[in-house]
Amino acid sequence: MEVTTLMPRPNLEYWQERVDLAAAFRWTERLNLHEAVSNHFSLSVNEDGTQFLMNPNQVHFSRIKASDLLLLDANDPDTLSGPNAPDATAWGLHGAIHRHCPHARCAMHVHSIHATVLASLADSTLPPIDQNTATFFNRYVIDESYGGLAFEEEGERCAQLFSDPKKKVMIMGNHGIMVIGHSVADTFNRMYFFERSAEIYIRALQTGKALRVLSDEVAEKTASEVECYDDQAIRHLSELKSILDEEGNSYAQ
Repeated sequence: MEVTTLMPRPNLEYWQERVDLAAAFRWTERLNLHEAVSNHFSLSVNEDGTQFLMNPNQVHFSRIKASDLLLLDANDPDTLSGPNAPDATAWGLHGAIHRHCPHARCAMHVHSIHATVLASLADSTLPPIDQNTATFFNRYVIDESYGGLAFEEEGERCAQLFSDPKKKVMIMGNHGIMVIGHSVADTFNRMYFFERSAEIYIRALQTGKALRVLSDEVAEKTASEVECYDDQAIRHLSELKSILDEEGNSYAQ
């Protein structure tokens, strides 16, 4: 059963959404999927997805609390000139995604080691060599046109690559990954398993032996079956929050 030890802050909107996102930051740091203070997550909170929560500028994931999260408007051109402005590259990527991709309710960008190794290969394809990698069969897009730091022009370009709602992972060539989903739990779970999948593939390549690649039919069947396990993502995040609560972690403050 999930432990609830902290009361909501009545002066802040979207408290449960804030708590979920803060927990994702804390656990991402614990898994060492983050990179210094350079990565960012966002979660839309209105119907068309243009208003969203995002981490404050260059705060370490291990310190982010629910009350710290910024509430931003993707259509506000003055966001970067206002007080407590977000990181410019975070705004460039996430602002564009929440303007153009209403199906991307949540977006998580990391430079996790194995996914970034995959993104650095001339061929960044992730073949279905086990159940985890098969989960992503035909469900990712590879960006092969990296253009430098993701300020607004680069963010707009990247957002266009998410035009197919079926593809919820962007392997950002020479950069990292962007993962989207319909909730914090859905997106965090996908990010977690993509990093595990990339690690499995990279370690398999390191053996120098031939890979046992699944057929397209079995890979698609596996991916479709995994998509029906939405409760697993919900339980995954719930369990992580329970662990954090039992430890007295400050994420939900």
